[in-house]
Parts: sequence; C-alpha cells; structure tokens
Amino acid sequence: MQYDLIVLGGGPGGYLAAQRAGEAGLRTLLLEQNHIGGVCLNEGCIPTKTLLHAAKILDYCQNGKAYGVTCDNPVLHHETVLARKDRVVKKLVAGVNAGLKKSGVDVKLDRGVIAGRSAAGILVSAGGETFAGKRLVVSTGSQPVAPPICGLAEAMETGFALFSGGLLQLRQVPERLVVIGGGVIGLEMAAYFAGAGSRVAIVELLPKIAGAIDAEISAVLQKSLERKGVVFHLQARAARLEDGAVVVEQDGLATRLPCDRVLLSIGRRACIQDFGLEKLQAATGRAGIVIDGQCRSSVPDVYAVGDCTGRSMLAHTAYRQAEVAVNTILGKPDRMRYDAIPSIIYTNPEVSTVGLTLEQAVKAGHDAAAVTLPMSFSGRYVAENERGDGRCKLVFDRARSTLIGAHVVGGASSEFILSCGILIESEMTLSRMKELVFPHPTVCEIIREAIFQARLEG
Repeated sequence: MQYDLIVLGGGPGGYLAAQRAGEAGLRTLLLEQNHIGGVCLNEGCIPTKTLLHAAKILDYCQNGKAYGVTCDNPVLHHETVLARKDRVVKKLVAGVNAGLKKSGVDVKLDRGVIAGRSAAGILVSAGGETFAGKRLVVSTGSQPVAPPICGLAEAMETGFALFSGGLLQLRQVPERLVVIGGGVIGLEMAAYFAGAGSRVAIVELLPKIAGAIDAEISAVLQKSLERKGVVFHLQARAARLEDGAVVVEQDGLATRLPCDRVLLSIGRRACIQDFGLEKLQAATGRAGIVIDGQCRSSVPDVYAVGDCTGRSMLAHTAYRQAEVAVNTILGKPDRMRYDAIPSIIYTNPEVSTVGLTLEQAVKAGHDAAAVTLPMSFSGRYVAENERGDGRCKLVFDRARSTLIGAHVVGGASSEFILSCGILIESEMTLSRMKELVFPHPTVCEIIREAIFQARLEG
C-alpha cells in the first residue's frame, strides 16, 4: 500500500506530524509499536503532572493554617491518585486518536521497520505487511540510560531498581526511595514521593541539581525540597547496588543508603537502533539523527522529529519540529529555532527557564547583564505564598538591549514563561518592553518589575 507520508513513532512529534499531514490532504500512515502518545502521554509528561498536582494539593492542606484554613490530618491515597492518573491518560489518548481519525490518518499499532527503498518509495514493514511512502518522518523517541553501576542488572531483574515508568506503576509508596540523578525526572519523582510519604535521597554526580539551569535558581529549588524532607548527596557517585541499599562514594568515602526502591534517572538517549535506519544511510551523531533547520535528514525525503534527533528532548520541541517538517513537505517556508524553547520542572515551587543563563551568555560571547529579584516584588505572589523565597532572573544582551534568558522559581511560572520566550524570539528592546501592560495583580508582574530594574548601561 502506498502513502504520501509514513510516520514511524506515535509520540508527540509523530502523532502531530501525522495529524498535520492528514489535515493538509496527504495520505498518511502512522505506525506505533506501543501506545499512541508515546512516553510523554502514557508514562511521562501527563502522568507525572497528575501525580504532582495531587502532591501540591496535599502540600496546600498541610500548610493551610498560615492562610487561615485548617485541614485535619490530610492524607494522600496513592492508589486513588494512580486511578485518576489512568483516567487522565485514557481521556487524552482518546482525544489524540479522535484527532488522527478526523484527519484521515491510518493508524497501525505495530512495530515498523524500514526495509529500504524501491521505485514506489521508502519501504516500511509492520505486522507482516510492507508499506511504501513518498516521504518518511522518523519519530522513534528516546529511552532511559542505564548507568554502569555494579549490581544494576540484578536489581533491574528483581524490580529493586526502576526507571520512571516502572516507578509510576507501583501500587504502594516505597518507605525509602533513592533517586540516582538530580535532573528534571529525578526531581519531579522525588517531589511526588516525598509528598506521598517516602524518605527520599537524591544522588547526583554534579555539584548542583537540575543540570544546566541557573545556579541561583537551582539552590532555591534544592532548599525547598530539603524543607520537604528530600536529602541530597551532591558530587556523589552511586558505586553499586546491594540487597536493600545503594552504596554511594562521596569525598573518597563510601556510604550505604538503605532503601526499598531505586529510581534510575540520569538521562535519556535517542532511539536510533533496531528499526532499519541504517538501510537508508541517514547520518547520525552522538545525540541522534542529524537534521537541518527544516528537520530534514541527510537522506532525501526522510525527516526526523522529537527525541530521536537529540536536539531538545521536550514534547513541545517535538510538536514544533513536526510542524516544520510537514510544512517543508508541503512546500511552505519554515524553519526550526531553538533559542527560546521553555523548560519546566513541575515541582512545588515550579522552575521555568527559557534562553541562556548568564554564564552561558558570557561563554557565547554576549556582553551580558542580569537582574535578579525576589518573587515578593509580585503582590499576588506574596498573597499566595507565605514565606515564599522564589526568584526571577532575567539576562539581557547589553549591545542589543534585548532579553536573551529568563529563569524563574516560584508560583505557576510555567504558565507565564512563554511571555519571556516571545520577548526573546521577537528581539524586543528593553525600552519597548517597558511599554507593555501586565495584568494586575498577577504573579507574572515579576517580569515587569525585573524589566524596570534592568540597568544595561556600562
């Protein structure tokens, strides 16, 4: 059977590419070996946010007295939270499937393998059938990295060590949880399980948590999680897994951390193996499939979007890449830009960033200046956060008088970080930013306050 486009992988990038192509009238086939929505919808973005919202409600109840509200003995029921998580996922997956059907996309739940090329086009085999496509979009996603830790294989077999997907399936909250890796996934899982009653310890090789985010913002988040009982072992290495413990090496000393479960969350790598990509001889690098600004691979008529490119392993990046790829296929001018892609850590408080940190800006050659304000400059933030210690940090390019980075910890910052992305994308000057009208009272007024505090002269 011949198609205008075959999409390999039904995660955010894949299903949106298929939907956009179908809407444009292209005869489209979407192949997905597991579940439509991929890791993001089924065991990543959406499930974790559902759990974290429950933990946030519990946090509000436990600390309600400061706001004049008393909640006696609030309890988080993990089984009920999981049941709601399953309902949310089911509802959203159904919505995606409905959108694909409405767009006329053929969906086949089977493992697709590239079989090569013929006069009919690019050949993909699935479920005993072979399909031909004039073009191919590869959206095979990513998978968690298993660190080289002694005893890990045995721990994985017994279920003592788990990736995040497995942890989300646990019907009981572990009494003690060790998280190996202090990045986004590890921090979010630590936040939920600490709220749900686990004694959580995070082991991180770097001197700070949350990877490349601004150090000051990272420190505020760490203190917040410490107040909720999370223990951090920084500049520490998980040396081996034993029966009921993780042995950690730090400052030349070995420490045994007893635990009931271990979460492995040191990162993810692009899935570019075992589906026949080599038959097309598409160029790959250390991060994933090599693409250009239009998401074209090195092979004609073959595109790649999402985590398999390794460019930015975020669902919203995959969405935009999908649109760029399909627009290019349709002959519409478009290009992918990565300078203003927001990144969020959905802990409580939330951490939201976009663009460059001051350190990154200086390293990139910008004449950079930063302004940092406590979130207490926002009246609504003060009204809603007793003893809140959030921060907002904006980074500017002095020469151009433009915003090049924004970093916020506190409040629902995920809901307004896009405004900073728009300021970066549009290259709006500082003087023009000062003319913008922010609604009052809102937490996002912290951006306005920081804009007026910026001093770019000299």
